[in-house]
Amino acid sequence: MRASDQVFGTYRPTGSPLERATVGAKYALVLILSVPAIVVGRWWFSLGAVAVTVGVLLWARVGARRALRLGLGMYVLCALIVAVQALSDAAITGVVVVLNLVLALYATRILTLTTPIPELVDGIVAVCRPLRRLGVDPDSIGLAVAVMMRSLPHLLGAFQEVRDAANARGIRRNPVTYIAPVVVRTVAYAHATGDALAARGLGEAPH
Repeated sequence: MRASDQVFGTYRPTGSPLERATVGAKYALVLILSVPAIVVGRWWFSLGAVAVTVGVLLWARVGARRALRLGLGMYVLCALIVAVQALSDAAITGVVVVLNLVLALYATRILTLTTPIPELVDGIVAVCRPLRRLGVDPDSIGLAVAVMMRSLPHLLGAFQEVRDAANARGIRRNPVTYIAPVVVRTVAYAHATGDALAARGLGEAPH
């Protein structure tokens, strides 16, 4: 599995009942699964919420590997969180934070694995339309979300490509040394994205 697929995953049609549900219902489901666990803040409650969310993902027929894979980076992050909290005699707090982090990730995959990105963006725009009265442009918010969701996989993929290229040349680099080439690719991608938006008259403030 590519690094770009390890975080949120990518949509592939499965024909499951969840896939056929409206995007609004899916957003509501994500909130129902994740918000109570964050509010309660108990490890057993969060663990139960994770179990329920995993059940929903499997029911969605997205495949256990695609639904549950966390990736090495996530495992390292979770271990660091627990370790730091343990040093402060708050290991249980670290466990709660990790469980809620995994819960949020899995809940997000309910959206990203069962819904095309354009539908996700349209749902966000629809929810933000009432904010137009406050001077907020819902289309700009949708555009920002769309760019973010397309950029994250690219950035993760860039890191993997740089690492694979180094390994192919027999170069065992320290991960820190990957930063420079990844930054170069990221800047180039940002310029290309900006140019594409400008060519379509998007992303510019109205005069």
